[in-house]
Amino acid sequence: QVQLVESGGGLVQPGGSLRLSCAASGTIIKINDMGWHRQAPGKQRELVAVITGGGSTNYADSVKGRFTISRDNAKNTVYLQMNSLKPEDKGVYYCYFSLRPSLTAPLYGYWGQGTQVTVSS
Repeated sequence: QVQLVESGGGLVQPGGSLRLSCAASGTIIKINDMGWHRQAPGKQRELVAVITGGGSTNYADSVKGRFTISRDNAKNTVYLQMNSLKPEDKGVYYCYFSLRPSLTAPLYGYWGQGTQVTVSS
């Protein structure tokens, strides 16, 4: 059974930084895309950043230049470095992996449990 465990959320002042981590455990043959989504109160979940298996990255316009996504394939872990945080970055951040859990299985999507990020003075 594959599980994704997130860490690193919390309360930070505007202009501050946080680093989120998400590690996958269980039987994993291959991980393709890894990404971060967020959901603000009363809003739909939105894509924040994604990194492909080849290392290409894509960001939401609202976080470009402030957030950096990276991955450690040896640790099955994705990171999100968030700098210059703004109050509008507040929300629950979810990691997402597209991975193959066995040799005969197709790619499946897995979500983390979510970690709260609050940006407030």
